[in-house]
Amino acid sequence: MPYQWTTTPDESRQELRLWPHNSLPLKGLAAFVLVTFAMILIPVITLLGSPVLWGLLPFALLAVWGVNHALQRNRKSRQIVETLTLDGDAAQLVREEPSGATKEWDCKRYWTTITKYENDGPIPHYVTLRGMGREVEIGAFLSEDERVTLYDELLRAWKR
Repeated sequence: MPYQWTTTPDESRQELRLWPHNSLPLKGLAAFVLVTFAMILIPVITLLGSPVLWGLLPFALLAVWGVNHALQRNRKSRQIVETLTLDGDAAQLVREEPSGATKEWDCKRYWTTITKYENDGPIPHYVTLRGMGREVEIGAFLSEDERVTLYDELLRAWKR
């Protein structure tokens, strides 16, 4: 699962880091774009020495650029990290956006409510933390099964 719990040796502080799935590493992305380029050029090889080649080549390069651009944008938009820190009686959630902006939420653990919306949220099994007059989402980029597991783990962590 794309999250990890870390605890101090005396278990006074717990930290949960969440991140989206990134199934295509940078080397895989480069290989995919290269293979796409090679596959697009196979039919163009028959046109070598023909003036038609120069008419089709810009469109072939534009298609490869489009695939590369789409994959790079997708990769950049997946650079989200959420960090939940449970320290004594305090809880803090920090979300680092792909743009570099950070959003923070602080609350006393005693007053925090952990809620899982089965079907009422924007996604199934929507998990939120409520406290200090605000309700914030956590792990919205996880799969349904992972959000269910996350909810159970959050309940256990809050009781520790």
